Amino acid sequence: MSTLAKQQELLLDALFAWPAQDAMKKLAAHAIGTGVRGLKAYQTNGHMLAERALLAAYPVVAQIIGPESFADLARALWHAHPPLRGDLAQWGDTIPVFLQSSSQLHDAPYLTDVARVEWSLHVAATAADGVADPASLALLTTDDPAELTLALSGGWAAVHSDWPVASILSAHLEGAPSFAEVGQQLNERIRHDVLVWRNGLRPCARLALPGEFPCLQALLAGRPLAQALDDAPALDFGTWFPMAFQTGLVLAVSKNRTQ
Repeated sequence: MSTLAKQQELLLDALFAWPAQDAMKKLAAHAIGTGVRGLKAYQTNGHMLAERALLAAYPVVAQIIGPESFADLARALWHAHPPLRGDLAQWGDTIPVFLQSSSQLHDAPYLTDVARVEWSLHVAATAADGVADPASLALLTTDDPAELTLALSGGWAAVHSDWPVASILSAHLEGAPSFAEVGQQLNERIRHDVLVWRNGLRPCARLALPGEFPCLQALLAGRPLAQALDDAPALDFGTWFPMAFQTGLVLAVSKNRTQ
């Protein structure tokens, strides 16, 4: 391997390898002249970029574990799972798994699911724009549901959790419920199924209604509306549909082209 290629390989190690001290020593041993100068500044800048990128996607996780621990988490992820794209907004999807494997966070087992919801919200924020079509709703009064389907908001996702993650997120972001109420729900092991979607330009999250997930998943799989409703007998369509359309979860009614 040429001297330049070796230096380039060691430079990447020094920026991303962990622990960084060993990688820095190796680079210094092979550096020519002042080639290693300023490396510490590059590494520090990388850590700061990592922290800012993750803070944008995981504000509640950051609040729960505190700024120092979150900075440590960002640095650790930067080295364990370095970004593969130039856009750091697309980096950080491995945080839930990373948190789950952390022995230091075993006393906060709900944190992984909080991170899953936050990443889903982050993805929904950059999902493709959808256009609502109010006129299409007339199809519900004229056509057989076996021949119809619903167009859903881009970026919608379903997160199943053994913890009250919707309450945790709402307490930190909106101030309600109270942290005392969240603590009670944690003690009672309240389970939440959380729905994430994009309403216009705004990513949203809420508790899923009974039967809502099976219906949405059937529609996503290409099944007609009638079959999707059969798959979700607990869903009150008359109550759910107006709310789903008004909040941007459902964008339009259309003919089911898969039939």
